[in-house]
Amino acid sequence: MEEKRNISRVDYLTKSVIVVCETGDKYYVDTTNVSPLGMGIIAPADTPDIVGKDIIIVASTLIMYADVNRQEKNGDGTYTIGINARQFTPEVLQYLFEHIAE
Repeated sequence: MEEKRNISRVDYLTKSVIVVCETGDKYYVDTTNVSPLGMGIIAPADTPDIVGKDIIIVASTLIMYADVNRQEKNGDGTYTIGINARQFTPEVLQYLFEHIAE
């Protein structure tokens, strides 16, 4: 049976911050688009490889817990990063509540 639903991303241009759950490292990025299942992100050239990492991304009024599934270098040295949303766990929610004011 053919899937009839199509969840496509919409443009969503905003400054964002990625926090790598394992290390707490923060990276300031630009979100370019969003869907209920993921986001497209442009990251600076000095961003390390975070493919396979669990992250929290805060993009304006959106907060998403996600896996980084790709990180491709662009011609200008920046990276295009793709993420897939994950379900929040109690531990991730606790982290957010404890660090929301930082």
